[in-house]
Amino acid sequence: MPWLDPRRWKLWSLPPVVLTYVVTTAVTAALVTLATARLTPVEARHWIWFAALSVAALTHLEAARGIERIREISSEGVPHAQMQSVWQFAGVLVLPMPLVVLLVVTIYLHAWLRVYKRRAVLYRKLFSAATVVLGCAAAQWVLAMFSATNPSDLDGPRGLVALVVAGFLYWFVNYALVVGAIIMTNPANPMRTALGHASDVLIVTASVGLGSGIAIIATARPWLSPILLLTVLALHMGLLLPQFRIAARTDSKTGLVDATFWHDVAEREIARARRLVSTVGVLILDLDHFKQINDTYGHLAGDRVLRAVADALKHAVRSYDLVGRFGGEEFAVLLPGVGTNEVRATAERIRFDIARLEVEVVDRVGETRVITGLTGSVGAAVFPDSATELSPLLLAADDALYQAKSNGRDRVATAQVH
Repeated sequence: MPWLDPRRWKLWSLPPVVLTYVVTTAVTAALVTLATARLTPVEARHWIWFAALSVAALTHLEAARGIERIREISSEGVPHAQMQSVWQFAGVLVLPMPLVVLLVVTIYLHAWLRVYKRRAVLYRKLFSAATVVLGCAAAQWVLAMFSATNPSDLDGPRGLVALVVAGFLYWFVNYALVVGAIIMTNPANPMRTALGHASDVLIVTASVGLGSGIAIIATARPWLSPILLLTVLALHMGLLLPQFRIAARTDSKTGLVDATFWHDVAEREIARARRLVSTVGVLILDLDHFKQINDTYGHLAGDRVLRAVADALKHAVRSYDLVGRFGGEEFAVLLPGVGTNEVRATAERIRFDIARLEVEVVDRVGETRVITGLTGSVGAAVFPDSATELSPLLLAADDALYQAKSNGRDRVATAQVH
């Protein structure tokens, strides 16, 4: 198994600055763990709470692993908020730091083996676990400052302030470290991408709040704890199912819709245009000589180019037009209510915008490069002039694309009118 051989770890392929950052974070988490292990006594009751939280966390993961697997695939290059924070923050309140670390390791190891089935990059999961450990340590430090060594101490305005500050630091330390790694790994990505989705803050806030309630009930009324497990699962589905639905129809490399969802919408638009006696334009675009980019700069650079082209496509069309990725370096654009002239004008605008792109990438050796001179060939077709059903319409656009390629690339070709 490659992951057991340190010489074959993907960690060593990181640029030096990113490698240093990741290793420093992991070493710091290890040192914090060792330091607190010497200072914090572990009692029998702590092991009981640890066992209860571990069972609850693993049950939660098993029940929601389908959603989490899809979310993991779609969250490439952005922070990934997990509702496992419920159990981790509860651990912060009721467990000594060594057992908190053991709880975090248990959760991440189980997720890597069962949710991601070892397909996720191991060093990324280790780094994420290290950031969570440091966030837990920061939260426990705040609680110690407020002399809150037990959930029962969190009472009155002072207890509320302690809990809020601890929860904030738990989130912020983890979030800031992860965002820092994303920015260094993908320096060409927009800052808003690295910061992630605003809705993820809601997920963490809910997780911290529930974790606090679980910790208080676990110490005061432990037999009521199973009710909160059901509450966590219900909220997980309610908060994350919309993200699950979006992820299931989204291409992870570009953020565009995938081919299946694009086809579904296109079928509905054509049916609508048929009822209203209207038109629908379709464009199929293929990047010219894209393989040379992957061969020269690496696949990560190629992914960055695909993302830049996807962004250019979205900005070149109207807000209600639909841009999708058909696979590889091929894209499709759905343009409701336009005729042949408008379709061709849109295609030319897209081709021009792609030619103007300057994409900053990190090459195979970690050096920053700027890729220019990109070109794309576009095939255009219009319902009902070129075809009256979606499949023939796409074939007409694809034939036009082939014509554009054959005539020298970097041009637009329009399907014949029948």
